[in-house]
Amino acid sequence: MMSLNRYRLRHLANNGHKGALRAIKLLDRPDRLIGLILIGNNLVNILASAIATIVGIRLFGDIGVAIATGALTLVVLVFAEVTPKTVAALHPERIAFPSSVLLKMLLVVLWPLVKVVNLITSTILHIMGIRSVKEDDALSQEELRTVVHEAGALIPRRHQEMLLSIMDLEKVTVEDIMIPRSELYAININDDFKSINRQVIQSPHTRVLLYRDTIDDAVGFVHLRDALRLQSKGQFSKSSLLRAVKELYFVPEGTPLNVQLANFQRNKERIGLVVDEYGDIQGLVTLEDILEEIVGDFTTSMVTTPSEDINKQPDGSYLIDATINIRDLNKEMGWHFPIDGPKTLNGLIIEYLEDIPEPNTSMRIFGYPIEIVEVGENMIKTVRVMPQHYKLPKVGKN
Repeated sequence: MMSLNRYRLRHLANNGHKGALRAIKLLDRPDRLIGLILIGNNLVNILASAIATIVGIRLFGDIGVAIATGALTLVVLVFAEVTPKTVAALHPERIAFPSSVLLKMLLVVLWPLVKVVNLITSTILHIMGIRSVKEDDALSQEELRTVVHEAGALIPRRHQEMLLSIMDLEKVTVEDIMIPRSELYAININDDFKSINRQVIQSPHTRVLLYRDTIDDAVGFVHLRDALRLQSKGQFSKSSLLRAVKELYFVPEGTPLNVQLANFQRNKERIGLVVDEYGDIQGLVTLEDILEEIVGDFTTSMVTTPSEDINKQPDGSYLIDATINIRDLNKEMGWHFPIDGPKTLNGLIIEYLEDIPEPNTSMRIFGYPIEIVEVGENMIKTVRVMPQHYKLPKVGKN
């Protein structure tokens, strides 16, 4: 009874399984169940001991007590304890469901005795300062994660990864997955109209951000479908483009992904601008970005393909675009750079050095030998990450 899987038991009970329903009712009061089983168990054992002692004395005299004790101990251990309890532990449902019929009947018959025993027991526990509290068998997030990991063939590996990704959503914020401000594809509405027209046609995205002179003065998003429709009608102009923009939707930085996913659904939005506490735009996050955290990249096959930001070299090192997101780098390479600080490799190195390094500077960060390859525009552009066993040269910063 105690070895039954509580979650499978509830599933069977919800499907109307009579044995499961009986077992759940008995397990709702484990004190009564344990009291009933132990009363029956001890009655049988004591009775067997008394009978064996009488038979042993009559057959063998005084030495019969020792013979009866040894024989009965062996019989009880093998046939009444180890063997049946091992079978019951290996096949709990097969034993518990039929047994629940007998236990239910015995509980009715022996109810007064069970009540007295439980009353005495609870009184003793109260005197000892032990309170009877029903244990909450709800799983914590980490316990649920372990269940998913150990599900094995019951849950396909791909589904396991998706379930674990869903549980990780609350640990990831919009800054971790957003397109940073410096990489936004946006159109300055104050540019020459020919330039605007060219940027609209060449846009790699279906929605394009319009702004006036600076990203912080954002106007709104325009859907390329609307822009191309205006072009086909010969009505494409700055004023018509501004009339076609959609209202901006802002997302506070630090918002967990599970919260933002619910916000997107509630507000019927698919794209938002991430802003800091001062209202400055930090980047852009989309519904697709959040879904990709769960199911993987929509634009690639299920087979992991190398990122364009990571290029393996003949010597085993990797040339990496330093603007790469650290979470993406860890996920793709199986590395363990910290993700609770800067979001990019460039930011992590600058925070570590507390300075913008010169090219050819070498260091070891969190166990990974790194060489600065290219620096420009007040940021690190390219780095070389060596295999962890690589020995850094003695030149450069260490």
